Amino acid sequence: MLQVCLNGPRTAADSGAVPLSPAALAEAARQAVAAGAQDVHVHPKTPCGQDSLSPRVVGPALTAIREAVDVPVGVTTGAWAEADPERRAELIASWTVLPDHASVNWHEPGADAVAAVLLERGVGVEAGIWSGTAAAARFAASPLAPRVLRVLAEVLDDTDPRSAPETARALLAELARIPHGRPVLLHGQDGGAWPVLRLAGELGLASRIGIEDALTLPDGAPAAGNAQLITAALTLTGTPPGP
Repeated sequence: MLQVCLNGPRTAADSGAVPLSPAALAEAARQAVAAGAQDVHVHPKTPCGQDSLSPRVVGPALTAIREAVDVPVGVTTGAWAEADPERRAELIASWTVLPDHASVNWHEPGADAVAAVLLERGVGVEAGIWSGTAAAARFAASPLAPRVLRVLAEVLDDTDPRSAPETARALLAELARIPHGRPVLLHGQDGGAWPVLRLAGELGLASRIGIEDALTLPDGAPAAGNAQLITAALTLTGTPPGP
């Protein structure tokens, strides 16, 4: 499975290719799915470009994307969108339009509580396990581990294209010692994005790519958008393009 991560916490200051509004997100998702993406991850944003968990922001973004594509759509619950874990859970409980899944970063305070609210509402949980953090140990101790939709093995602390794959292998080895029984999606970021995606392909793991993870193509050229990144990923892993 190849997921497209449309924007992440990036803003227009990072690149003109970052989709921000519901309409722009919907069009970016449409193009990415047409190119071969099978799942969508998005950070709904306020008009000023900040990530938000408000139902007034999440709902319109999800509605617009779902009108454009017929694949699962997930959102972030990152602490940068709302630092207080109790408030984060309250906002999720107030969502009027539900995503198919939502990522929960297990190194963040309140991860279990946030995940529990999502599960109670019937939303799949992507367990974000960041390398270089205590996330794996905390996830191993969580009673919710066997109930998550998938585990996101995220190499976000090592963007060196030479060492990122080894960091990824170490993270995968750590996760293998946890009896969670859930599928793993492996991805990297910036300089490590393409080497880690290539490793995911070699290992037969799901992965993701998009403007959140990489602003450049494998050859270093700036990416025009998410669809171009999806096409490059399918080429890199030897997967035929197309939906």
